[in-house]
Amino acid sequence: MPEPGSHAWPPAPISTERLVLRESEARDRPAFVELFASPAVGAYIGGAQPRDHLERAMPEVPGRRPGCFVVERDGSMIGMITFDPRGPDRRGHVRPEAGEAELGYLFLPEAWNRGFAFEACTAALDWFSRARPGEPVVLSTQSANAPALRLAARLGFTEVERYEEYGADQWFGVRGGRRHDPAPPAAQQQAGP
Repeated sequence: MPEPGSHAWPPAPISTERLVLRESEARDRPAFVELFASPAVGAYIGGAQPRDHLERAMPEVPGRRPGCFVVERDGSMIGMITFDPRGPDRRGHVRPEAGEAELGYLFLPEAWNRGFAFEACTAALDWFSRARPGEPVVLSTQSANAPALRLAARLGFTEVERYEEYGADQWFGVRGGRRHDPAPPAAQQQAGP
């Protein structure tokens, strides 16, 4: 994700009541491995990755890139939040030029059902709103992921469309900004005389 305006990456750590959002550090590597190897975490994102592969392939400091926040509680990583440009080849856009910031998040199962995702995503979205005023943020998740749909609604995302991708029904929503409606396909356009 490009640096948003005058807010260079990484920003100063963001503190909430119970959490800190910060740049990744080497000490987070075991938590990153656990996150991506977890069958529960991988249930709606294509499955868990093999732990031995992660141990070999993961960089010494994973997640060190613009748009990636580590979510820390009591000195330990419990999850991550990302803002990545949504690729123009993917379905679901609200701007004609695509590239909207897409919110992503993953949390370790022991951090689930405690309000941490809402607290962390709210802080990250507040930061994004200050860094890029007026820019929409999009979110997609499998329609079957009821907890993610509830969180999207609590965070202020509204449904734009549903479609099939990766072999599953997907929910696509936006927070701020308006949907771009592309021109109808040529077959649906009114024929000339």
